[in-house]
Amino acid sequence: MKGKEKSIKVNAILNGFRTVLNLIFPLITFPYISRTLSVDGIGKYNFSSSIISYFLLLAALGVDRYAVREGTRFRDDRKKISEFVSHVFTINMASTIISYALLFACLFAVPKLHDYIICILIFSVQILFTTLGTEWLYSIFEEYRYITIRSVAFKAISIVLLFAFVRKPSDYLCYAAVTVFATVGSNILNLIHSKKFCDIRLTFHFEWQKMLSPMLVMFAMNIAVQIYVNADTTMLGFFKDDYTIGIYSLSTKIYGIAKSVLSAVLTVTIPRLSMYIGKNMQEEYDQLLYKVVNVLIAFTLPVMIGLFMLSRDVILIISGQNFLESINSLRILCVAIVFSIFSTVFNQCVLIPYKREKYSLYSSVTSAGLNIALNFIFIPLMAECGAAITTVIAEFLMMTINYYSCRDVTKKIFKNRETVHNVATVVMGIVIVAIICGLLQKAISNMWSRLILSVLLSAIGYGMVLLAFKNPLAKIATQQIEDRFSKR
Repeated sequence: MKGKEKSIKVNAILNGFRTVLNLIFPLITFPYISRTLSVDGIGKYNFSSSIISYFLLLAALGVDRYAVREGTRFRDDRKKISEFVSHVFTINMASTIISYALLFACLFAVPKLHDYIICILIFSVQILFTTLGTEWLYSIFEEYRYITIRSVAFKAISIVLLFAFVRKPSDYLCYAAVTVFATVGSNILNLIHSKKFCDIRLTFHFEWQKMLSPMLVMFAMNIAVQIYVNADTTMLGFFKDDYTIGIYSLSTKIYGIAKSVLSAVLTVTIPRLSMYIGKNMQEEYDQLLYKVVNVLIAFTLPVMIGLFMLSRDVILIISGQNFLESINSLRILCVAIVFSIFSTVFNQCVLIPYKREKYSLYSSVTSAGLNIALNFIFIPLMAECGAAITTVIAEFLMMTINYYSCRDVTKKIFKNRETVHNVATVVMGIVIVAIICGLLQKAISNMWSRLILSVLLSAIGYGMVLLAFKNPLAKIATQQIEDRFSKR
């Protein structure tokens, strides 16, 4: 088991590094983009992106979750995995064709979309190449080294293209094209590289009905998730204007970055958890799930509090004075971070590996329905803040339902003394984080100095509290550091 644990740690580091790159990329580019395109340009870009996201979802058809869960059983047999991947790929190509047909019908039939048609068509190139890229194949084989190297390469190229071609407010179409280039380039490389693991081909003689049924359940679940992720932006576009979308887009961008960083550990553990359940390795599954839950408790809460306290400085640094109206919606979304992360844990790490898709579907549909209903009330009254409030409510409802549906698996983790101790010490630690950030906001006038000191001193103060009260994770980390130094 040590080798496997080491593999998970290496994958977590690699995926964490890739997530940091995904964090650094918008931190480099978004300040430039937000100042170059203005709030309206950002609004047009994000509204077009939100529209195409639904058709990307239709083309995906729940393939990714199904393939990762089922494909891990065949990855040691090239013939079987090639057959499995070809079947999944064929279904995926059929759903892609249907997605394009519906997209063109909507562009023709919905007048509101006519002003955005060019940008939407640029984004639509992603639909085909996402299918060809078979990203899920690399999750099956846990190929995070390849994914990381590929990400570095295309992020670097995209930054060069961005600064070269996006120069004025009307260049939001060029920004869309650069975004699409990064996706398309990565997926072409995926398709070429996939020959190392299996042989992908279109095939029409297999029992596709058996595969399609669980895919459709996961697809319905994905639809519901996508609705409450993107419905806010889409409905703001119909109820309000490009300016409001631009303001809210910055909040959701920062919120999304925070979630991506925190969920990096989930990406690398989901295939392993699915494999443990598939091979009836319950003890190994329980140990890994315990670690995932407690690590996320220790990191998610301080990130939520820190981002809430520093939201003004973060927005000023990233996008400047024009986006200061984003502060309130960002602070509201900070609350949703915890709900979203643990909803994902219960869903992806428990319900999906245990083949309880119907419960995931129920939570997703219920949350999405509530989100849409509340958007009709809150967005006309409170604009972007109303959209943020509905997101918090939807995330909380989904987390609650997901936990209830898997409580037989997770209750022993949350009743564990070390987990309770972990939560208690983390809560004490985030109080210190809030105090430090609050004091520095009043004591230091320079924005950069205030932000840097807030992060550094909060991290030190938080760590000292965990050590002082003998937090179990802090004790393990300290012991590992001592062991490494003693070996030297």
